[in-house]
Amino acid sequence: MLSILQVTFPFFALVLCGYVAARRRMLPLEAIGGLNGFVLFFALPCMLYRFGASTPIAQMLDATLFGVYLLCSLALVGLTVLTTRRGPAANRPGWNDTAFGALVAAFPNTGFMGVPLLVALLGAQVVGPTIVTLVADMVFTSSLCIALSRLDGAGQHGVAQALRNALRGVAANPMPWSILLGGLASVLGFSLPAPLQKTVSLLADAASPVALFTMGAVLARSQMLPSRQAASPRGWGDVPRIALYKLVLHPLLVWGAGRAAMAAGLPLDPFALTVVVLLAALPSASNVSMLTERFGADTGRVARIILLSTVVAFVSFPAAVAWLR
Repeated sequence: MLSILQVTFPFFALVLCGYVAARRRMLPLEAIGGLNGFVLFFALPCMLYRFGASTPIAQMLDATLFGVYLLCSLALVGLTVLTTRRGPAANRPGWNDTAFGALVAAFPNTGFMGVPLLVALLGAQVVGPTIVTLVADMVFTSSLCIALSRLDGAGQHGVAQALRNALRGVAANPMPWSILLGGLASVLGFSLPAPLQKTVSLLADAASPVALFTMGAVLARSQMLPSRQAASPRGWGDVPRIALYKLVLHPLLVWGAGRAAMAAGLPLDPFALTVVVLLAALPSASNVSMLTERFGADTGRVARIILLSTVVAFVSFPAAVAWLR
């Protein structure tokens, strides 16, 4: 356990540094968007391209792994929706808050934390299974939850429009495109010219520390902005329950479904299953708080879920690694 903490501690420490920097205004809140843009449009795409180009394409096209992971994510979304909307109608949150609560329960922080952390723990061979989960989360789970968020008085046309907007958002996200280009480079045996390859490597090397620092700053900003706008009407409410879903139920669902698939004779590599279980054990994705701001959901509630899951994951994630080893 101590050896695992020696690997995971620096990653969570960088998140804490970003959080403290934003809370103490050493980093202006207005600058966080610039850091986020650097990570999203430059550093992480270069990291994913480099990994994709060096990963056999078969590892990125694992249909069984994709099906197991997506099925568990959808089951978790359904459970969160059911438990959030139970009880008297007058006390239920609207579909907007329900949907983003479900998304933050099922969407791990794969981009900002999962890729660098699991590479440090298990090596570059984690990239194939990680790409499988990124596609499932960004294309399917996110699109479904955004569509659900439009059910409040939106009618059928509103839901269809929300799905189109969600897919447009996926198309504008550089990470899937960098994965696709890296996969093509792997298939074709293509190598970038040396000066360009060095540029990509420099940006890729910057991805891990800047992404983790930015994640902490985003968490701090998400907490600070609601206090200047509108406070969450439900306080902590269901925050601990949804954080528990993310950190405990999600990895257990993936592990159980994966073991069942292997017992049924489906082709599923045990190492790939370990990777996706650990990805499911990550805290909630910090970018969900940005989506709540965009769609007018309860940002304070989602920020608390992300913050609580990140804090608890400092202990729970190393425990998951030790359990799977």
